[in-house]
Amino acid sequence: MKKVCILGSTGSIGTQAIDVIASSGNLEVTALAARSNISLLSTQIRQFRPKLAAVYDENLARKLRDDVADMPTRILAGIDGVREVAAESGADITVTAMVGSMGILPTLDAIAAGSDIALANKETMVCAGDIVRDAAKRNNVRIVPVDSEHSAIFQCIGEKKEAVKRIFLTASGGPFVGKTKKELENVTVADALRHPNWSMGAKITVDSASMMNKGLEVLEAVQLFDVRPEDIQVVVHRQSIVHSMVEFKDNSVLAQLGWPDMRLPIAYALSYPEVPCPAVKPLDFSEMMTLTFENPDLETFGCLRLGFEAAKAGGTMPTAYSSAGEAAVELFLNEKCTFLELEYFVEETLRAHKLVINPTLSCIIDTDTWARDYVRALWEGKQK
Repeated sequence: MKKVCILGSTGSIGTQAIDVIASSGNLEVTALAARSNISLLSTQIRQFRPKLAAVYDENLARKLRDDVADMPTRILAGIDGVREVAAESGADITVTAMVGSMGILPTLDAIAAGSDIALANKETMVCAGDIVRDAAKRNNVRIVPVDSEHSAIFQCIGEKKEAVKRIFLTASGGPFVGKTKKELENVTVADALRHPNWSMGAKITVDSASMMNKGLEVLEAVQLFDVRPEDIQVVVHRQSIVHSMVEFKDNSVLAQLGWPDMRLPIAYALSYPEVPCPAVKPLDFSEMMTLTFENPDLETFGCLRLGFEAAKAGGTMPTAYSSAGEAAVELFLNEKCTFLELEYFVEETLRAHKLVINPTLSCIIDTDTWARDYVRALWEGKQK
């Protein structure tokens, strides 16, 4: 039995990981962590009886302790509790599915404990990729990507890393693909959350709608596969069947195909390097539409353009990009700004940021805090 810890077990990736584990027969949950959904976390605790569980919200952790007092699970609280879960789970592999930069420290704790990482928290690599990669190397730990695009690239590259010429990162385009900026002026939160292909959490769904998510994935790919930003090409593939492609130095191209279902890359990551059991139905090419590919509209979806800029700048710029985007999406989801203002907040933050080329972890955390504060200050200034 392979032991699994899930950080973010009640979110979209976490619950799908639970489904994969429940049907696997050879995976055992040893620890869970969630932000605030203690009702679902309580159900998961009763299902798997892990030795540890943590709730980021300390007040809710006290209630959870009462709810599962008859279980053998020790309940921890706050970010310190989440970090203790990551460090003390005894897991062979840790699914890092917490949303945003709050996943960085627990991921490093899991690596220090010798756990392989099933990486679903892209901000960890975007903000602290060099630090995370160095820690994984020191601790002889594997990092296996869970994002469907990066899982596809990982599968295509295999042992041929030195032969890679270019990466094609596919994008569905989200619910607004083909729209102009004028047409996006009055879109609502509900419009942005209506993704045509994928079922995801609110933050990542809005990021997909603005293509901010694809900018984050460019930054993640730079770190995961040790490539330059100019070696990555984003292509809009509306059907979400080809999850990404890799071009090699002989100009041959390998693509990974599958239904748009996150259980596929989750099962791959949890089973790696073994072959996973089938997680979804097989592809039936007679059922599929024509597969199309097109260039992204960087004028309408400027968040993607800014992602490439942040990747080329390096240092703390990717952290400023990620954290500004996270703060802006929070404003949008709370209906405090418009959809088009997402790009404004991110761009203004990048223009104001004082770049540090070789940041320490402390510097990255400071940049994260600064970028969020800067976006809030920009928003407050617009209210006056």
